[in-house]
Amino acid sequence: MEPFISTLIYFVISVVIVLIGLFIFENLTRNYKDMEEVKNGNIAVSLSIIGKIIGICIILAFAIYSSDVIWETIIWGVFGVVLQMIAYFLFDLFTRNFSVEEQLSKNNIAVGLMSLGVSIGLALVIGASIT
Repeated sequence: MEPFISTLIYFVISVVIVLIGLFIFENLTRNYKDMEEVKNGNIAVSLSIIGKIIGICIILAFAIYSSDVIWETIIWGVFGVVLQMIAYFLFDLFTRNFSVEEQLSKNNIAVGLMSLGVSIGLALVIGASIT
């Protein structure tokens, strides 16, 4: 029965960390509100959110796999959210020709895909560094 309880605990922790991460990202965007854009059919913002969710979950998966205790997973999950935020800001910083946030608000799908790729790619690197 213990594996079922552990799985349930890790599931709840992961959902909470993802929701906290999404809440933080929602409040960091200045030009738009994420869920409002999704409601309005903005695919670029949706792709960016998907990348953030998958990215955080990848980091959590590595943390669960390599941690001996639940609190380590929580710490790695929070750290992963912070690193995902840094990655987003660096992505915006290094695209000097345009603002990522502005392009996402304009439903630029190419920028949404790049944002998704940056989130997932860096999550794999972060996750690998955990093990």
